[in-house]
Order: sequence, then C-alpha cells, then structure tokens
Amino acid sequence: MYHYTAIVTCLAVAFYFFTALQVARARAAYGVKLPAISGHPDFERVFRIQMNTLEWLPIFLPSLWLFAIYVGDAAAAILGVIWIIGRIVYFLGYRQAVAKRSPGFAIQALVCVVLWVGALGAAVWRLVHP
Repeated sequence: MYHYTAIVTCLAVAFYFFTALQVARARAAYGVKLPAISGHPDFERVFRIQMNTLEWLPIFLPSLWLFAIYVGDAAAAILGVIWIIGRIVYFLGYRQAVAKRSPGFAIQALVCVVLWVGALGAAVWRLVHP
C-alpha cells in the first residue's frame, strides 16, 4: 500500500485549495471582480501562484505516484513533502515580489525531475530486468 504517498497527495491538494482561497481573498482586498484576472499587481502575483501550482500538479502527481510504485512509498512521500515545501517557499517569495519566486520554483522543479527520472528509470529497469 502507498499510505505515505496518499497523505502527501492529500496535502498537495490541500495546498492548492489554500492557494484558491488566497485568490478569493486577494480579489476582495484589491477589488478585482470576476471574471477579471488582472488589475492590482499584488492580486496578479497571488493569482499566478495558484495558476502555477495548477500547471505543475499534472507533472507532480503522476510522477509522484509512479515513483511510489516503482521505487518506494516512503521515498516518494519524502520527495513529495519537499515539493510542497518548495511550493510554500514559492508562495511566500512570489507574494512579496516576482524576483523572489525563484528559490521555491527551483526546489519544486528539481523534485519533479527527480520523481520523473526515477520513475522512468525504475520502470525501464524492471522492463529490462524482469
């Protein structure tokens, strides 16, 4: 079973939900009415945090689960927690200024590369060495 990976998946979804709530709060705070997605620069940064998180979830989640299946649940979960930490660092930095988003982005992107390469490598290894 993949209990740790399931918990990390739930935490990642909870983080995404948190970013959606932040966008709703920013809309109210900066007077950006639906369906607008631009206006106040502080709103736009919060909106981009949510959208960037959404853009990375289809890369992160399959890679996380394939890594869990082919490499291991605990290792996948540890990497998944690091990805979430990267997203939090990204959130905190980008919320302040565009230039401060890079460290968090690098952390989460590197984790996705490790998960994807690890899953692909392990799957190919098992295919070649049954």
